[in-house]
Amino acid sequence: MTTRIALIHAVKVAIAPVEEAFGELWPEAECANILDDSLSLDRERDGELTAAMTQRIMALAEYAAGTGAAGILFTCSAFGEAIEAAAARAPVPVLKPNEAMFEAALAAGRRIGMLATFAPSIQSMEDEFRSMAGSRPSPATIETYCVAGAMSALKAGDAVTHDRLIAAAAPRFADCDAVLLAHFSTARAAAAVEAVLDRPILTSPGSAVARLRTMIENT
Repeated sequence: MTTRIALIHAVKVAIAPVEEAFGELWPEAECANILDDSLSLDRERDGELTAAMTQRIMALAEYAAGTGAAGILFTCSAFGEAIEAAAARAPVPVLKPNEAMFEAALAAGRRIGMLATFAPSIQSMEDEFRSMAGSRPSPATIETYCVAGAMSALKAGDAVTHDRLIAAAAPRFADCDAVLLAHFSTARAAAAVEAVLDRPILTSPGSAVARLRTMIENT
């Protein structure tokens, strides 16, 4: 029987990277995409994760479970606490977008750099990382740089400029033990960053797909 995985997106540009990761790491899975790009617009406008947004995230997870999905993967990094609330109620495994990548980062070393392109997500992502580090406990620290203009370029269809801007910002983390590409959409810049930075580069789609497969197959 085919395993269906529901992918819940808040930006269109997250869809291709996670589908590519599934193609490489779990091609047998059936991916079902659910997109509500008004979520990212509202998150940026309001500057915080509101109760209304949390209810919408929970409703999306409930809908996804109702499609017969064996697991749910959220791909937008700006809704961590809402996804946790959805996971607590869902009848199937639910994975936050950065959870697996952060675990890999904690295993990689003490000093972690992160390249982001969506500023409203940074605080919650750093909080999540530090919470995970504290629960280990781990002495790891994280420093984030938001690459101005990269997300706008990608949304406009200019992927080359997106990757170039991220690669240009990467050398600031040359002394880090690992560098994270914060969002699913930034994963496409991995090769460009690896070309200019001799550090381990971690992306969220690959880490998340591998982790979700393990969660479901070991259930």
